[in-house]
Amino acid sequence: MAMDHHPERRLLISVDMESYSRRGNILQYEAQQAFHELLHAAAGSVGLDRAAWSTQGAGDGELAILPRDVSESRVIGRFVPELNRRLRAYNSSRLPAARVRLRIAVHQGLVHLDGANGFPGNAVVFVSRLCDADPVRRALAAFPDAGVALVVSNDIYRDVVLEYPEEMRPDRFRQVRISKPDKGFDEFAWLCVVDEDLSTAPALTGDGPDDPEGGAGSPAAPSPGPVRPDSGRAHPAGGISVGDVRVHGQNAIGPGATAIGSIGRDAVLGRGGGDR
Repeated sequence: MAMDHHPERRLLISVDMESYSRRGNILQYEAQQAFHELLHAAAGSVGLDRAAWSTQGAGDGELAILPRDVSESRVIGRFVPELNRRLRAYNSSRLPAARVRLRIAVHQGLVHLDGANGFPGNAVVFVSRLCDADPVRRALAAFPDAGVALVVSNDIYRDVVLEYPEEMRPDRFRQVRISKPDKGFDEFAWLCVVDEDLSTAPALTGDGPDDPEGGAGSPAAPSPGPVRPDSGRAHPAGGISVGDVRVHGQNAIGPGATAIGSIGRDAVLGRGGGDR
């Protein structure tokens, strides 16, 4: 059958709840109610009409295709921060298991609005991959009080976040590589946790399939683990014997060197230390 409807270029938003499947029936029901009410309230408070969004719902989130005339800067620079504030307020009086925390991905591209079973289009696949990426999950998990982890495509970051940030801070975004070899997906995107500083978080990339090579602009690698006893034998001219050393920051180990860090009970520093 011939296709008689052409795709349209639209702004796409994918939203997913953290830890939804770990909840019992009642908590899932309450989380869905809160999700629906908080999104509507946040959109309405910044002048966005959620009723005009084309949505494809799931129990733990939704895919939304926004109208042609929607203000992209209002969505990212005002709606997302407002939603974050409301989520934080909602969560402040709830136990961790009942809190609603969201991963949000924003992208733009061509999409068919008349699909027989959803919204066909590579842009839909792209924004869904961003929302489900491990770096985004880890970023949200690193800040227990946060409401929203936001990830945007390169185009959205360049054209909207940098040019029309509104309430967002472009300097709080970090570039991450999202790689899914089994899906043929390997892209860079920009990530932030709203009202948090990602530079204080553990590494978000480099330890999983999403970033096998530690993509450009990724946060610093985790602090090194303990050095094993056989990794620091004595130097013939005198040196260091290490049972257990964990070093943070600048360090130098060897004859006449100074190590900055914490030293376990088995370490012996000095000339002619030898193993003990």
